[in-house]
Amino acid sequence: MLIRRRHPGDRPRLKRRGRIRRVLAGLTLLVLIAAITGAVYEAEARRDARKRFAPRGRLVDVGGRRIHLDCRGAGSPTVVMENGLDTSGPLSWNTVHDDLAAITRTCAYSRAGMMWSDPAPGAFHSDSAARDLHRALTAAGERAPWVLVGHSMGGPYALVFTARHPRETAGLVLVDAAHPYGRERMGEAAGTAPGPLRRMRNAAILALGPTLARLGVMRLMAPRAAPADWTPQMAAAQRALYPPSSAALVREARAMDETLRRADASRALGDRPLIVLTAITALPGESAEQEAKRLAAWKRLGADQASWSSRGRQQVVDATHYIHFNRPDVVVDAVRDLVRTIRAEAPRAAR
Repeated sequence: MLIRRRHPGDRPRLKRRGRIRRVLAGLTLLVLIAAITGAVYEAEARRDARKRFAPRGRLVDVGGRRIHLDCRGAGSPTVVMENGLDTSGPLSWNTVHDDLAAITRTCAYSRAGMMWSDPAPGAFHSDSAARDLHRALTAAGERAPWVLVGHSMGGPYALVFTARHPRETAGLVLVDAAHPYGRERMGEAAGTAPGPLRRMRNAAILALGPTLARLGVMRLMAPRAAPADWTPQMAAAQRALYPPSSAALVREARAMDETLRRADASRALGDRPLIVLTAITALPGESAEQEAKRLAAWKRLGADQASWSSRGRQQVVDATHYIHFNRPDVVVDAVRDLVRTIRAEAPRAAR
């Protein structure tokens, strides 16, 4: 049997390897301790946030889970507002909620996992979101016909809801809503595509977002700025409830392609009254030529959305993407016009 003798030069290498192993073991232990500490802290912070920030409205059971629903005012049809891909839930509509409630019954809500709503099991699907919303409205005693108001990705969600409940949905207002082919058309207009670093960052967020949220990392990224009309309590509630909401946001973002495909299949709106609000404020820091191309493409997409109903019309608005923040009066006037039309046609409103 051959016995290999250690060369004197092996000793430094073995020492270095031993030090590297000890350093790696120490780092692994530190990461494990940080993860456990973060998870414990995050769980306690979520319990504390639920106690400190009670929602306006009510939590409605939709089959073992609760959906937060905030309905105000009186009258028919009932306006139901769908926010876009953000973590604010019904707070997104604070600029217009009370003004619309002075016109007719008006509801805002949080999709599953957002703000005060309980998370749903499994992956997100727009049909599941529509089912949650309808169950919450029904369980809360709210009554059709509905007028859906959808901002950004809330537009596709409103289309899917309409396709599932066509006899109950009387009309829609799309507030700078996402178009099923918007990303492709806007990319063509811009002549650019996301760079590799941005694609890698987006992929990492989609892959790790829910895990980071449970470990408390997303709490460090909670938004500090808030719309001017929010009270300090509202801003604090959004920050406190941001981590679980961000996990739900990531699940919705993962399903975006499927949501847009589902919306594309749901865009035949018949003769329902439809108002499309299209924002045309140029983005800061971009060239005038580039912005002209982008806004022209965006207006064409809005015009196409208006064509989805035989009674659709587009209104171009000098505002940013968040029209209801910059020009809440425009959103209120659009909904008021739609409500008047539906009331004048009451016998045929809920077809």
